[in-house]
Amino acid sequence: MNASTESQPSGSLDSLKWGIIFLVLGGAVFANYYFSDQSVLVRALGVVAAVVVAGLIAMQTTKGRNAVVFAKESRTEVRKVVWPTRQEAVQTTGIVLVATLFMSLVMWGLDSILFWLVGFVTGLQV
Repeated sequence: MNASTESQPSGSLDSLKWGIIFLVLGGAVFANYYFSDQSVLVRALGVVAAVVVAGLIAMQTTKGRNAVVFAKESRTEVRKVVWPTRQEAVQTTGIVLVATLFMSLVMWGLDSILFWLVGFVTGLQV
């Protein structure tokens, strides 16, 4: 982060905007239950519309603008990632499966030995 993003003062109406956001989302929950006799499609569209409105209002706040900037920067960083080829992914998956199988057999063997040893020491045979 640079100094300009850390020293930005919060907007004077941010608290009011967050209050409106919570009211819109709470209204969506209430309306979903209140109109339970309506079609599920209509209620779902209403909830989606309320979430979109709340998101648009949230993007007008300082934290919302910071979140949008972060999302854009994250998208840029994901484009820089060198993804493995199909062959590399298959080989790595195979190595992980073989290592997991080997370790599970080792743990099973140790468990069997300890089970036998405890049974021998205590005289309890199961």
